[in-house]
Amino acid sequence: MKIEPRMFTLPNGEVLTVRSVSAADAEIYCKFKNTTYRETHFLARDPEEGHYELEKVRNGLAACAESPVNFEMGVFDGEEQVGGVGVCCVKNALKTRHRAVMGISIEQKYWGCGLGSYLMQLAVDQTRANGFEQLELGVYSDNARAIHLYEKFGFERYGIQPRAFKLKDGTYRDEIIMVKML
Repeated sequence: MKIEPRMFTLPNGEVLTVRSVSAADAEIYCKFKNTTYRETHFLARDPEEGHYELEKVRNGLAACAESPVNFEMGVFDGEEQVGGVGVCCVKNALKTRHRAVMGISIEQKYWGCGLGSYLMQLAVDQTRANGFEQLELGVYSDNARAIHLYEKFGFERYGIQPRAFKLKDGTYRDEIIMVKML
């Protein structure tokens, strides 16, 4: 689904654009993902896994834009993507179509400026408007900032997947599974 563009003003007065990520943005989107993979271990991929087949990314973004309920919003500083949030139906089957899952990522230099809260509110509001009854996510157990953000928006912990992620140094991180009833 396509989201109406809007603006977000940073504390320093700089204005960012928040809009749907389209198939035409595939290269910019991939660059953004690779940047965030390098900045933190809190994402599901490592930087060396950041190779994307552009045609697959374009097709995925095009399918998302055509979906009546799934969406991918990006935050743009000029032509560069610096943040994003995506929401999609867990599975389009009668028993599960009430559930949506989300992911959010922001470049490190934009942490702590309210952008995460802004994107979370947009995601929750749009997910509710799209008719979903619950929104789900997973978060690294050592990502205190993200856990705080999710709990601020009413997400509750309902499970832990032990050793869900194995880092390059051989250590493991549990994944906290969270849900928000809409």
